[in-house]
Amino acid sequence: MVMKKIPYFLYIIMLSALLFAGCSKDFLDEAPTRFISPQQLDAATKQDSSLLDYNIAGVYATMYQDGSGGSEDNGADLDHDDFGQKGYDIFSDMLCSDMVLAGLNYGWYGPIVRYQATVDYTRDEDELVWRYYYRIILGANRIIDALGGDEAEQTSDRTRHIMGQAKAMRAYGYFYLTQFYSKEYGDGSQKILPIYTNTEVPNQPKSSAKDVFDLIVKDLTDAIDLLGDFQRDTKDHIDKTVAEGLLSYALAYRGSTEDLRQVVSLTEDIMSQYPVTDSTYAVAEFDANGKLINSQQAGFNNIATPTWMWGADLTLASGLDLVSWWGQVDMFTYSYAWAGDPKVIDDGLYAKIRSDDIRKRQFVFNDDFEGQPINKFFAPDRIIGGQRSVTTDYVYMRSDEFYLLNAEAHARLGEDALAIQSLKKLLDERIKDDSYINSLSGQALLNEIYLQTRIELWGEGKSYLAMKRLKETITRGSNHLYFAGQSFKYDDPKLTFLIPQQEELNNPVLNN
Repeated sequence: MVMKKIPYFLYIIMLSALLFAGCSKDFLDEAPTRFISPQQLDAATKQDSSLLDYNIAGVYATMYQDGSGGSEDNGADLDHDDFGQKGYDIFSDMLCSDMVLAGLNYGWYGPIVRYQATVDYTRDEDELVWRYYYRIILGANRIIDALGGDEAEQTSDRTRHIMGQAKAMRAYGYFYLTQFYSKEYGDGSQKILPIYTNTEVPNQPKSSAKDVFDLIVKDLTDAIDLLGDFQRDTKDHIDKTVAEGLLSYALAYRGSTEDLRQVVSLTEDIMSQYPVTDSTYAVAEFDANGKLINSQQAGFNNIATPTWMWGADLTLASGLDLVSWWGQVDMFTYSYAWAGDPKVIDDGLYAKIRSDDIRKRQFVFNDDFEGQPINKFFAPDRIIGGQRSVTTDYVYMRSDEFYLLNAEAHARLGEDALAIQSLKKLLDERIKDDSYINSLSGQALLNEIYLQTRIELWGEGKSYLAMKRLKETITRGSNHLYFAGQSFKYDDPKLTFLIPQQEELNNPVLNN
């Protein structure tokens, strides 16, 4: 359980050891007991700079720990959809309707698929998303403050690399907030979110989309520079290529011609360093007796997968069980997907997957499964309800996203031949005969790239981002419990959260 408590308690433990060893009684008497201030962190790191490593690790741990959205605050029970980034990947996949909640025996995600949570600013789900990403931002700002602030020159490799990661995490938090809480970028003038770039400023009013994206782009540009020579020990941490990936998403969403040119450049750099996920890793394969023959590769469950760029290496010490992404989605984990609330693919999307596409086999439609992704995501033992303590890893980013994003950027720039070239690098590993791509151009080509993005990244929280940036309209398939057959445009109020009531009440300058 140690790793679960990093964001709240490990800082205190590490800091306390230093304080008792070398600080005055007056300082101890005045020090807060729950969170470390930037001043405390700065004082402590002057004695032991390795504390910064624990602090950035704590920010990363917030991404997978249950309760990180604050559902347990004020003594409440833990919400079982409150477990960090992968929880909000489920939210987004359900909002854009590619993921279907096929059973509602336990109540989780009902307000999401009914489009209640997005139009009611008092809902818990609305507040979970807000608190989670602003907690990430707060954690990043604490580190940035301790390092002297945004513009402070870092004189060691350690502090330079930690500053780069902190800036990238702050940008990550703001980017996802723009996706969940604003309908579109527009001309950039719309007021969307409060900006906090340090821990000292009071409540802030909403800033414009332009100002928020200017911050995101600057933070990620700085991070790419600061992390240029960073050699990480674990894929839990952000390196230069991950920062490039995050910047690609932000620029593709903003979407100017200059932005798209930069997306092409950034994604090309990623593509030069990472291959496409090949067919061995993409889907479970079985011998004539039904035995899994590629258990060491398939399952999207191992951070060591060569095409995974960023993820969480989960162990028993992570303390995850049924309240987890695996618990909610995987039939082979002891939790909700197994117990009666399966998450399945939209049958309309499934029908669009070609018969010669290996990804069609990721999903099983029969009397038992009805579209569950049991051959894409699975605990290696493949025992129904078998994984009690979750040790299967989380993927946050993989290289295939950027082959698709590169193709999309080229297509949006009118460079059809280059778009086809990038798209086929992926589809050559997926479809027996992808020659039909050669005849596509213009909007038809862009539509195909969007479709392939939805198919390739199903269950990974990226389809919602594509829907928003391409201004798409979604239509729910026949297997949805609610709104089956109905269509929703990207800017429909049902697809974007409102700023939560608590923020409206507690921030008197929000709408100034």
